Amino acid sequence: MTRGESHEIRFGLIKATISETSVRGHARHRVKIVRLYKDGDVGKESQMFGRDDLPLVAKVADLSHTWIYQHSQRDGIGVENHDSEADSFDE
Repeated sequence: MTRGESHEIRFGLIKATISETSVRGHARHRVKIVRLYKDGDVGKESQMFGRDDLPLVAKVADLSHTWIYQHSQRDGIGVENHDSEADSFDE
């Protein structure tokens, strides 16, 4: 992904948009999750979610994380491990 491009993941009316920015020379990803709806003939977005939307919000958030992780590894960006407990599972 080059700067300015975005990647979308969508399930039903829930959409995640992943964009890449550069902060002090390092690539960073941002994710925006919205619910799509129509107001008459006009398509709109909301950042408010109902109870029944939450499983899909969780799904697109998880897939967004996976996509960022895979592309960070592929592009050689690296994913920082801030003393996470992930290392303890290898023992």
